[in-house]
Amino acid sequence: MNPRFHANPSANGQGMTSQRARDRLVERLRSEGGIRDERVLSALRTVPRHLFIDEALASRAYEDTALPIGNSQTISQPWVVAKMTEALIEHGLPKRVLEIGTGSGYQAAVLATLGIEVFTVERIDELLRTARRRFRNLGLNLRTKHDDGRMGWPEHAPFDAIIVTAAGAALDAALLNQLADGGTLVAPVGGAMSQNLLRLRKTPEGIVQEDLGKVVFVPLVSGVL
Repeated sequence: MNPRFHANPSANGQGMTSQRARDRLVERLRSEGGIRDERVLSALRTVPRHLFIDEALASRAYEDTALPIGNSQTISQPWVVAKMTEALIEHGLPKRVLEIGTGSGYQAAVLATLGIEVFTVERIDELLRTARRRFRNLGLNLRTKHDDGRMGWPEHAPFDAIIVTAAGAALDAALLNQLADGGTLVAPVGGAMSQNLLRLRKTPEGIVQEDLGKVVFVPLVSGVL
């Protein structure tokens, strides 16, 4: 885990943003959400989610719900972050992960706290600038890029794992092509109102796909802002 979080006094929080509130959320994820990987639970206990949302919403940071972050985007509910992270690392902790859709930066911070080298792409410049500031304040060293996430980050490919935090009707071939042999890709796929969380593994026999259940994400959009 990243000890530098604790060098930042605001990371500890108080009241509804305190470590105790974070601990209660983690216990709910374990007992009611079915999250079993202790590495994931420890990461969510460590990362101060209240620093990844607007201060006016900080008192709701440790509710298990998605919250608005501006630009018609949301920070995913903690259960979804935990589920996707668990699915990504179940078959081994990847060294290098590509994230499509930085958003608030929270999912990337959780991955980085696990000791993973994170490459994250965001199409909305305002969100990315804010996320970069949060990463710096928390002492996290992540690679970030303002670009169309559908293109991935080919110059740094292949990646051991890819995580997509917005939903498309289908997976982009460009992303699958950037996944290393033996790698894992986790992404929501489907229409605007409901999607299925899919996990794809690139094996010697070909792509193995699993359906991890229903989710709701904002749409994966082309272009940059």
